[in-house]
Amino acid sequence: MRALFSYGLALCLLLLAGGWLATGTLVQGGQGPGNGEKPIVSVIEGEDHGPIATRLADAGVLAHPHEPDVDPALTIAQRVEQTTGASAPKQSVRVQKFTAEPMPIEVPLRGRTQAKATISAVAETAGTVDVVHVAKGQRVEVGDPLCTLDQGTRAAAVTQAEAGLQQANAALAQAELNASTNVDLRDRGLAAANTANAVEVALAQARAGVSQAQAGLDNARAELDRTEIVAKVAGLVQDPVAVQGSMLSAGSPCATIVQLNPMVFTSMVPEAHIGLAHTGLDATIKTVTGQTIDGKVTYISSVADAATRAFPAEIEIPNDDYAIRDGVTAEAVVNIGTAPGHLLPQSVLTLDDDGMLGVRTVEEGKVAFHAVTIVNDTRAGVWVTGLPAVADVITVGQENVTAGQEVDASPATVTSAEATAS
Repeated sequence: MRALFSYGLALCLLLLAGGWLATGTLVQGGQGPGNGEKPIVSVIEGEDHGPIATRLADAGVLAHPHEPDVDPALTIAQRVEQTTGASAPKQSVRVQKFTAEPMPIEVPLRGRTQAKATISAVAETAGTVDVVHVAKGQRVEVGDPLCTLDQGTRAAAVTQAEAGLQQANAALAQAELNASTNVDLRDRGLAAANTANAVEVALAQARAGVSQAQAGLDNARAELDRTEIVAKVAGLVQDPVAVQGSMLSAGSPCATIVQLNPMVFTSMVPEAHIGLAHTGLDATIKTVTGQTIDGKVTYISSVADAATRAFPAEIEIPNDDYAIRDGVTAEAVVNIGTAPGHLLPQSVLTLDDDGMLGVRTVEEGKVAFHAVTIVNDTRAGVWVTGLPAVADVITVGQENVTAGQEVDASPATVTSAEATAS
C-alpha cells in the first residue's frame, strides 16, 4: 500500500513538472538574434496556436519569447544613435596614398641545368693511339690536341705526293715551252699549221697532270693531319677517353667533351603562361647550390608534353668559369613584361565578410573595400592589382571599419619599411 502511494505521488510530480515545462519557451541557437524562440507546447502540438496553447495563454500561464529592448543586429554606434538620438563619433583611421606604377610580371619555373652539348671527338682514320694529351676533367679549348695516332707510312705518302707534284710541274713547263716554240715556228712558216692541235693537247694534259698531283698531295697531307685529333669545341673532358696503345678505327672516340659554356636551364612552361612566353626574355636562375645567374630564353617548344600539357623551354646562361655543373636543380624567374600595379605593405591586406582578400580605402570620407589579386610577393611588399590608379589605403584601423562607414581619416606616419614599399 505504501509502495502504491509512493508511485502515485511520483507520477503526480512528473505530470506537474511536465505541465510546468510545457508553459516554457524553447530556444534554438544559431538562427540569429531574436530568432529560434517558441513555446514548448507549440512544438508538442506542431502548430503555433493550438487549442492547448490558446487555453494556457488565456489562463495567463504560457511564457512568451523575450523581446529585446534594442535590436541585437545593430552595431554599437547604431545603438548609441538610436538611444541618444545623436550620431556616434566617427572611427579614426590612418591612411597612406599609393599610386599605380609599372609592376614586373614574373613567371617562376622549376627545372635543372644541362650541358649545351656532349660531343665525341672521334678518329677520322684508323691507327694506333701514340699519345693521349688529355685526362678526365681537364678543360680544353678549340684546337687543343686530344690524341695523336701513329703516322705509319702517311709521312712517306706526303713525300711521294710532293715529288709527283714536282714532276707534274716540270712536265707542264716543258709543254708550255713546246707550245711557245710551235707558235714561233708557225709564224715563220717553218711548221705546219696542223701541228698546233697536238701541242695544245699536250699542254692541256700537262696542266691536268699538275692538278692531279696537287690533289694527291692535299689528300696525303690531310691523311697525315688526321693522325692529330684536336678539340672542335671548348669544354671539359669526360669518359670515354682513349688509352695509349689502343687501336682506333674511323669513328672511334678519342675523348668526350662536355660543352658547359654556355649552360642551358631546361624547364616546362605551363600552358596558362605560354601565350606570354617568347624567346629573348630576361630570366634569373638560382641553383640549389646558391648560385644566381642572369640568362635569356633561347627556345620554347611549339608542342606540349602529352602528360603535363606544358611546353619545354630552354634558357641559356653564361658559365665562363665552369662553376655551374650539369644536372643541378634550379629555379628560374622569367620577366615577361610590366603592368600597372601597386606595391603595398602586407599589413594593409584584410578580408571582408565573405572572406574575399582585399584592401580598405577611404573615398570621399567613407570606407570602400577593393578586392585585390596578389601578383608577386617581394621583400619590399606585395604587388597587387584591383585598386584605383591613386588610392588612400587604410594602414591603421582597417579591421575596425566596414565598407560605407564614415571615418575620420588622417595621414599615417610613414615608417622606413613603408617608405621602401611606397
